[in-house]
Amino acid sequence: MLANILFNMVSKELLDLLNKAIAGELQASIQYMWQHVLWKGVKAFAVQGELEKIAIEEMKHAEAIAERLVYLGGTPTTIPAPISIGATLREMINFDREAEESTISLYKVIVRKAEEEGDITTSELFRDILKDEERHHDFFVSILEEL
Repeated sequence: MLANILFNMVSKELLDLLNKAIAGELQASIQYMWQHVLWKGVKAFAVQGELEKIAIEEMKHAEAIAERLVYLGGTPTTIPAPISIGATLREMINFDREAEESTISLYKVIVRKAEEEGDITTSELFRDILKDEERHHDFFVSILEEL
C-alpha cells in the first residue's frame, strides 16, 4: 500500500532514470569484471585488483538502486547498457573513464529530479553513490595519465 502511495508521488520520468542508472551499473560491473579477467602483462598487475573491486562496487550500486526502484513501485531492468571492453589497455581505460563521466552526469540529473519531486531518500542515495563514481573516475583518469 505504501509503495503505491509513493509511486503516485514520483514521476515516471524519475522511475525511468533509475532504470537507466541500473542498466549503467550493470554495464560497468560486467565491463570492468571482464577487463579485469582479460588484462595481460606487467601493467595489468597494477590495476587488476582495483578494477575487480570497482566492478563489485558497481554491482552493489545496481542492487541499491533496484531496491529503491521497487520500493517506489517500479520494476528494475535486467538489461545492461552496451558493454565496451576495448582491445588495448588505453582503449579499455578510456571506455571506463567515459562510462564514469556519463554516470556522474546522469546521477546529478537524478539528484536534481528527485529533489524537485521531494524524494529526499533517492537524492541521498545518489549523492552517496556519486562519491564512489567520482573516485572511480579519478582512478581511470590517473591510469590514463600513466599510459
